Amino acid sequence: MRRYIMWSIGLLAYIVAVFHRSSLGVAGVEAADRLGVGTALLSILSVAQLAVYAAMQIPVGVLLDRFGSRRLLVAGGTLMLAGQLVFAFAGDVGTAIAARVLIGIGDAMTFISVLRIVALWFPPRRNPLMVQLTGMVGQLGAISSAVPLVLLLRHFGWTTTFLAAGALGAAAVLLVLVALRDQPADLAVHPAQKRELGLKHSWSHPGTRLGLWTHFVTGFPGGVFALLWGYPFLTQGEGVAPGTAALLLSLLTVGGIVLGPVVGHFCGRLPYHRSTLVLGIVGSSAAAWTAVLLWPGRAPLWLLTTLVVVLTMSGPGSMIGFDYARSFNPADRIGGATGIVNVGSFVASILAIVAIGVVLQLHTPPGAAHPSLAGFRWAFAVQYVLWAVGAVQVYRYRRTTRRHVATLDLALAPA
Repeated sequence: MRRYIMWSIGLLAYIVAVFHRSSLGVAGVEAADRLGVGTALLSILSVAQLAVYAAMQIPVGVLLDRFGSRRLLVAGGTLMLAGQLVFAFAGDVGTAIAARVLIGIGDAMTFISVLRIVALWFPPRRNPLMVQLTGMVGQLGAISSAVPLVLLLRHFGWTTTFLAAGALGAAAVLLVLVALRDQPADLAVHPAQKRELGLKHSWSHPGTRLGLWTHFVTGFPGGVFALLWGYPFLTQGEGVAPGTAALLLSLLTVGGIVLGPVVGHFCGRLPYHRSTLVLGIVGSSAAAWTAVLLWPGRAPLWLLTTLVVVLTMSGPGSMIGFDYARSFNPADRIGGATGIVNVGSFVASILAIVAIGVVLQLHTPPGAAHPSLAGFRWAFAVQYVLWAVGAVQVYRYRRTTRRHVATLDLALAPA
């Protein structure tokens, strides 16, 4: 029972981190008005947050092995709290960027810390399912940043909304500080030896890079849609009511929570077909976007709902990357391998967010209140480049990993 209590505390910290990470997604329009910026500069807010998250993954893995989950969760939660307080009073784009950077650094310390709690408190046979549940249930934070934040912004304004977000973060930090324990009392965990060498070996194994590209190509479509551009696309481009758009963003999260255990079960039962599932997720995402982008005029609500339902596979699909990290790396270097994999979709999301913002800026006439539907269509078309690159790399490293395992005759899980 105690292991589930410890996991629940870490999971709550992760839910709050996702809340902080996603809070800009439904505040994009208000942020543009408050800060007086266009779509290209607005995208920098999310890019700054995601960039520091991606850059911190490997350093955080090293810090985690040295200081443990509890200390990193407290430090990360405190940084995110500070970021939301700064964001609440931000009146210019420079201050807002600084706030999102603080949130990005704190966020980077959270998920990998919770994965370590899972690894130390649960037996190995339970790890895959618990990791999938952690990733999916943690996305409840995105729901909290959708409908509730829309209502808070509408009725109480910018400053009160983000002060409330900071208060939620403070409560999570206090709970971790008081109640969380890194590991069972009877478990001895020694610092990993030769950490740099472990990172080098993790990267050199093609299975780790297969996990990285899996995370890259599956995670960014849902991430970009939820973090920044989905809400403006639905409300400004497709003319969807704000409340309906917020519900669609919530559906994106709920669907991921439901599908996460299904994907985890699939990977456990049919490990040889994990990469096939990954490529299927990529193909379905591209097909759904093609139908929406080519629809004459504004897409009907049923088609937009279908798009969101397909995008719900982004989160569970990206978690397959962590399963590759576990499969092809021993326990003494799992932290570094997980950090490497976790960079993937965040790098892809940064590229997509920036490209979409730039294309929207180019297709928005001077003096226009917001981009046109045609502008949004051209902007979201940049995703096809990332899908193509990612799918090729997944196929490439699937073949390389299988050859590597066969050559060394390792008893590792197949790709």
